Amino acid sequence: MSRSGYSDDGDNCNLWRGAVDRAIEGKRGQQFLKDLLAALDGMADKKLISEELELGGEFCTLGAIGKARGVDVTDIDPEDSQRIAKLFNIANAMACEIVYMNDEAYIGSNWREEEKPENRWVRMREWVVSKIKGGNA
Repeated sequence: MSRSGYSDDGDNCNLWRGAVDRAIEGKRGQQFLKDLLAALDGMADKKLISEELELGGEFCTLGAIGKARGVDVTDIDPEDSQRIAKLFNIANAMACEIVYMNDEAYIGSNWREEEKPENRWVRMREWVVSKIKGGNA
C-alpha cells in the first residue's frame, strides 16, 4: 500500500477509475483543479516533493494548494487520504489520484532514477492542465 491508498491487487479497478473520473470531471473537482493550477503557478520555487505534504518549507502537489490557501498541513498524516479529501473539499478518489500522480506515476528511463523536484512540478502542472475541461488553462 502506498500513500495514494492504491494497492497492487486491482480489486474493483473499474469502479475506482469511475469514481476518480467523476470526481475530476465534476464541478467541485474542476474548481479544485483550477485552484490547484493557480497554486502551482504561484509557487516561488517551482519544485514538488513526494511522500509528504510539507517538509522543511517544500510541498507536494496537495501541500502546495494547502500553502496557497493558508492551510497548515504540517500535522496532517500524509497517508490519511480521507482527512486530506475533507480538508480540501474533494472526493477521496480524487485525493488519492493526485497523490498517486505526484508520488508514483513518474516513469524514468532507469527504474532507479529519482525524479527531480523541478521535473515533478512540470509533470504535475501538465497533468492538472490536462484534466481541466477545455485544457487551455
